[in-house]
Amino acid sequence: MEYLVTAQEMKAYDRTTIQEFGMPSLVLMERAACACVQAILDEEERAEGRKRGRRTLVVAGCGNNGGDGLAVGRMLMQRGFCVDFVLVGSREKCSEETAAQIRILENYGCRILERLPDKEYDILVDALFGIGLHSKLEGIFAGAVEYMNQQDAFVLSVDIPSGIHGDTGAICGCAVLADVTVTFAFRKMGLMLYPGAAYAGRVLCRDIGITEESFRDDKPKAFLLTGSPKELLPARRPDGNKGTFGKVLLAAGSYGMAGAAVLAAEAVLRTGAGMVRVFTEEENRIILQSALPEAMVSVYEEGKGWSAQEAVKLQEALSWADVIAAGPGMGTKKAALGILDTIIETSRKPLVLDADAINLLAEERVLLGRLEALQQEEGERRTLILTPHPGEAARLAQKETKWVIENAQELCREWADRLQAAFVCKGARSLIAGPGGRICLNGSGNSGMATAGSGDVLTGIMAALAAQGMDAFPAACVGVYLHGCAGDGAARRKNEYSLTARDLTAELGSLL
Repeated sequence: MEYLVTAQEMKAYDRTTIQEFGMPSLVLMERAACACVQAILDEEERAEGRKRGRRTLVVAGCGNNGGDGLAVGRMLMQRGFCVDFVLVGSREKCSEETAAQIRILENYGCRILERLPDKEYDILVDALFGIGLHSKLEGIFAGAVEYMNQQDAFVLSVDIPSGIHGDTGAICGCAVLADVTVTFAFRKMGLMLYPGAAYAGRVLCRDIGITEESFRDDKPKAFLLTGSPKELLPARRPDGNKGTFGKVLLAAGSYGMAGAAVLAAEAVLRTGAGMVRVFTEEENRIILQSALPEAMVSVYEEGKGWSAQEAVKLQEALSWADVIAAGPGMGTKKAALGILDTIIETSRKPLVLDADAINLLAEERVLLGRLEALQQEEGERRTLILTPHPGEAARLAQKETKWVIENAQELCREWADRLQAAFVCKGARSLIAGPGGRICLNGSGNSGMATAGSGDVLTGIMAALAAQGMDAFPAACVGVYLHGCAGDGAARRKNEYSLTARDLTAELGSLL
């Protein structure tokens, strides 16, 4: 696990390190500069066959980010680089530390330019703005960003590309396109979320002396999973049997949508659950038994609507299961609504809701209200995971999709608390929220996973983890991470263009 911090959190940890622990801010600045210099030297060594020159420009702002950049330029100059320095903004507005860096440079005989030079450079050090930027860049600052983006140079951004919002990854009018970003102490949310992640290039997180001791009683609310996904899974009992590892009931597949049920059910088994039973439309029986003979199948007849007889069949299946998952390819017709209503009203077993199950809740606000009321009652609450993509989340929250994308953290936290659930907003950087404000940002995965059936596989993975005893929030976090790692492995074997959902289920075996 790796912590992710907001701008406010990072400033608090920085302040604690300086004011309470007595670490001089200029020492932290010098350490930050050393980390950036090393990144530039590493890049120079890496690119030796197509070696760039050493003509360097430091574009500094008036805040401490600018001071970091000025120190970077001084160290490069002392290593033989030809370095120019430009201060964008008024010298009178410089922070104390940045003013000190200017004085040091002048003592070495360096001149600080007031305007961007009409020259070409091999290396640009972007130290215009740090993580505190929230307003739109305009005037000379927007001009400086445009200048850097037009240069045919290697660009290193100090802490975060100038123009990227440190918390959301949004572009504040315009932003620097970096090749490498060296960030300090902890990764910033804005470096991981798109579009900021696309502007940051390769992100290097470097220790400069601000450590977890600075958290005091205020740990970051967000984190990132890293490392081998196998290490995050529940331990396997050597004396276990198929019942030990959990029984999953999967309500999935409607007329013409058998594939969703197959993909989700196969993912259940490949992620370690002992048994899976699919409750699906009659037409899908032969397809499922042929495609996945390991799965049990129970059926209803969609054309006959939803009757008491069908409800009894489902209730029998519910009593058999340890965990329930509903939604993949289920449709939104009367039978699907009957299935979801029966699950919510008659069972309190762990539940994963995806796709059409979420669309049904969005349409049937009374049923949604009932689920919410049950989840707020201690004795009625179940382990619950919801996995909408932005369009489904927008329908559920009665918002525009654009709003959901721009406010995903806020939405995830709100619905996690409302439903006392793990709430996943799927995307290029999926967010998983749990009750109480906890949030996990997923860093695994690739563009090849934007393919039909990918979400069905994720539903199966999460259901299997829940069946093996994981609670909602960890099951959702590990499930999304494992899903992305499977996508990365499949892309390495094939490519991002040709990836299919079945490649993800196949990759789970190798990955685990």
